[in-house]
Amino acid sequence: MIREPAGVVGAITPWNGPLCSPAIKIGPALAAGCSVVLKPPPETPLTGYLLADAFAAAGLPDGVLSVLPGDRDVGAHLVRHPQVDKIAFTGSTAAGRQIMADCAARIARVTLELGGKSAAIVLDDADIERVIRTVIPMAFTVNGQLCIAQSRILVPRRRQAEFADALTAAFAALPVGDPFAPDTQIGPLVSERQRNRVEGYLALAGEEGARVLGGGRPRGLDHGYYVNPALLADVDNRMRVAQEEIFGPVMAMIPYDSEDEAVGIANDSIYGLSGSVWTADRDRGLGIARRIRTGMISVNGAPQAWGTPFGGYKQSGIGRETGPEGLYSFTELKSIALGPA
Repeated sequence: MIREPAGVVGAITPWNGPLCSPAIKIGPALAAGCSVVLKPPPETPLTGYLLADAFAAAGLPDGVLSVLPGDRDVGAHLVRHPQVDKIAFTGSTAAGRQIMADCAARIARVTLELGGKSAAIVLDDADIERVIRTVIPMAFTVNGQLCIAQSRILVPRRRQAEFADALTAAFAALPVGDPFAPDTQIGPLVSERQRNRVEGYLALAGEEGARVLGGGRPRGLDHGYYVNPALLADVDNRMRVAQEEIFGPVMAMIPYDSEDEAVGIANDSIYGLSGSVWTADRDRGLGIARRIRTGMISVNGAPQAWGTPFGGYKQSGIGRETGPEGLYSFTELKSIALGPA
């Protein structure tokens, strides 16, 4: 048995990871012996060119890596092209569904890294200061515009007022402003369209019966698409704001009455990308983590080790990136039977 390169790879990447997302596709694809056509997003095309320039400066032969900028039509052309053997896509679940259907039409290989609505499960013995200090960066990295963001926080019902007060105060203390300023923790969203989307969900939360704590546009920041971080309290997991990916600095807080209910709430989602468990008892936390239907999960905020498989269950994607699994996805297996000479 041998492994051979899958062939020509079409890599389609998002704006919220303009360097890391292409890198974790291009690197293993080239290592496997494939050539790559990279389609960067319209919002951040220049990073793709700079990455290609770096590969060229390192001696990569002409034609092994190409950059194809453009909009959705260009991506669709790449996905459907008969000479593209494998598609590696990171982006929304809606786009992923269409890409999977187009690949199925010609039985093309495909890896999809899609959306998430990850749950941070806080058990009744968790230290509130530690949880808040650690979970906020896990929720608001890239201003919440991240598929693995811990956008739902599940807390024991008897502690929900305590957590609502503490989280609201912590959110209000986050410096919002110029992303180049060293002390800034919440910068602008990527576009006016994205800010309108986030504000639409904040309005929807109120209509659904949640309390919106925070939010709004910060004063004095008229250049750029800013939204203050917001906590949605009194959320029921059936609400759209608990089920749909908002992609902004917004966290939904959902109360629960038992561990079994917390696990049920966490798993009651079309997504299964990331998650976390918070507790003073690590073995207890590991037991809960094993019950969550998600591709990646941490106990007490431990970071995922570099090189471990990245990907999700359910509608969070198909396949894995990074690690041996990420390399093997750019190969085909061939069995060779040798007879006597």
